[in-house]
Amino acid sequence: MTFEPEQLGQSRSDLSQTLRELRTRAGLTGDRLARRCNMSQSQISKFETGRKMPKLVDVERILRALDAPSDVVAEVTALARIANTEWQDKRSSWRRGMEKRQRELASLESKSTKLRYFLPAMITGLLATPEYVRASLAHAPGDTSKTVASKLERQAVLYDTSKTFTFLLTEQAVRWAIISSSAMAVQIDRLASLSHLPNVRIGIIPTGTVIPRGPMNTFTLYDDRLATVENFTGRMVFRDARDISEHLAAFSLFERHARFDTEARTLLQEWADSCR
Repeated sequence: MTFEPEQLGQSRSDLSQTLRELRTRAGLTGDRLARRCNMSQSQISKFETGRKMPKLVDVERILRALDAPSDVVAEVTALARIANTEWQDKRSSWRRGMEKRQRELASLESKSTKLRYFLPAMITGLLATPEYVRASLAHAPGDTSKTVASKLERQAVLYDTSKTFTFLLTEQAVRWAIISSSAMAVQIDRLASLSHLPNVRIGIIPTGTVIPRGPMNTFTLYDDRLATVENFTGRMVFRDARDISEHLAAFSLFERHARFDTEARTLLQEWADSCR
């Protein structure tokens, strides 16, 4: 499936309109369709008016209940996957204010209990020292002091033992120097220190580790319900179960090849020492 970012917003209204038209063509009321799908009539109504976004499994149940032909099923399920994907471009985030983005991330973290981070290129803000955070925002426009403070405040979530965190970092991510060597030593020491928290697992994938799949993107998984994937110009937010499942599988693969606990801390100590 391919799409342009501008398709994403339009696809939501297209999906609700398409579901409504298919039901009407089938000669069914919302109540009759709801009974066939084992859903409530209000849920069908919310899907058709765009007040609620149906998951792909909901769309598939509706299409089966409507006995839709295979070509319609293929077209509408593809539309549903696009509708369950959101594009957040970086420049728009800057215009809205980076502090708002920090609040959105804090909300995602507060609502999740199992968080997984794959970091092939750089260290994430939750694990970063103040100096590293400031350097990582050097390319952002305007005064970033409030954003730096917000990022550092978010780190308190790591000490919430009702949540579990797994961070997978490649050697490049750990050693990519955006600050001076002495400051990088402090940053790497911080990773080793945080790895002692009972609810935080930090896995390291050394250069040269043989893995049959390449580290395409930084991505984060919030429980089994949402995945975010980042690139230079923005991020994709996936809510479709198939997309999330694909990222869970990739994370599990990388996790099996990572070094944890004493092995990870030994590597981190070696890399920190090389910076001193």
